[in-house]
Amino acid sequence: MDTNVQPLLTTSPSERAASLRALLDEHGPEMDRRREVTPEVVAALVQADLLRVLLPKSLGGQEAHLIEHCKAAEAIGYADASVGWFYNQSNVSAATASAAMDHAAAAAIFNGPHQGLAWGAQYGGSKAIRVEGGYRLTGTWGYGSGSRHTTWIGAHSAVQNPDGTPHIRYGKPDVRTFLFLKAKAKVTDDWDVLGLRGTGSDTYSVEDLFIPDEHAPCRDAMEERRETGPLYTIISNLLYATGFCGVAMGIGRRMLDTYAQLARGKQSRAAITSMANNHAVQKEIAQLEAKLSGARAFVHEAVTAAHAAAAEGRLEVDLRMRLRLATTHAMQESADVAYACYRAAGTTAILASAPFERRFRDSMSVSQHLQGMNAHLEMVGRHIIGADNVVQWV
Repeated sequence: MDTNVQPLLTTSPSERAASLRALLDEHGPEMDRRREVTPEVVAALVQADLLRVLLPKSLGGQEAHLIEHCKAAEAIGYADASVGWFYNQSNVSAATASAAMDHAAAAAIFNGPHQGLAWGAQYGGSKAIRVEGGYRLTGTWGYGSGSRHTTWIGAHSAVQNPDGTPHIRYGKPDVRTFLFLKAKAKVTDDWDVLGLRGTGSDTYSVEDLFIPDEHAPCRDAMEERRETGPLYTIISNLLYATGFCGVAMGIGRRMLDTYAQLARGKQSRAAITSMANNHAVQKEIAQLEAKLSGARAFVHEAVTAAHAAAAEGRLEVDLRMRLRLATTHAMQESADVAYACYRAAGTTAILASAPFERRFRDSMSVSQHLQGMNAHLEMVGRHIIGADNVVQWV
């Protein structure tokens, strides 16, 4: 396939994502049991061209508006959170890596609609030693979400000079992302977790692996950005946050829709009226709707504003902070909604055959991710107040 030729797409990413709902519902329990996305679902994502939503157009990607990515993550998360997680992880990883790579090198890796990308969190114990023509990489990384379905994986590491001193580039320690064939890594199947089981977020390691310069981009260094579109001036952490909060909102919406459906036909043995006629239930459902809808509106406003500003070359720290606040807030509000719906459903919620249990576990796991941590809110609060601050993750 010529990666410079755009596929003919007649629907938006969010519409294509929503069209997969029945398939994801069908495969959800099996993906949870297998701890990975099923081949049928991976094939459906590829067929819908949903692994190149954020990839540059120069590489055959869609380079879609960030709000469309957020909506697509929400639509997928509504049906299955693990698939939504895989969707976001793969799209953001591929987009941010390729945008900072030499075009020919990127085109060789991202050479079709099936080529996603996965990587784990940065680990302080890793090392990448600068050598002629590239680096010698050693380390272990965890949380490689979606890595069971990709040919290439990546790893983040600080760079050292041959004498062991930190390598400095652009006036600060050089931290790069190293891309290599998954076959060259030792993969450990250790993904035994509460929720998001289907992400298959395994641990992997390499020992003294040579990585050529062209496969070692610095994703968030503007000095190395080959692509100049608005997506690629928004740092990777804010792109991840936008997609992950979309997944969180999708779970919250599914839980609330299911709670409302349950309320239409259930009566608790401890209550004197049906749920539908219970004033407390009526009020709670209304409040949860306002909570989730308000968070979603804030995210969409902040995402749209940040994308527009990036397109005009004026994405200043205030808008970055606002996007950080909106995405973190939405992840937390969505978890609160999911928890309230689970509690309200009574014993129905604990049944594996019912639609609450797995999605509750997924929601609680999403809420523990770095992108939803209170530290982000504290940072934004300091920024608003004007207190001493360390600006990061924006």
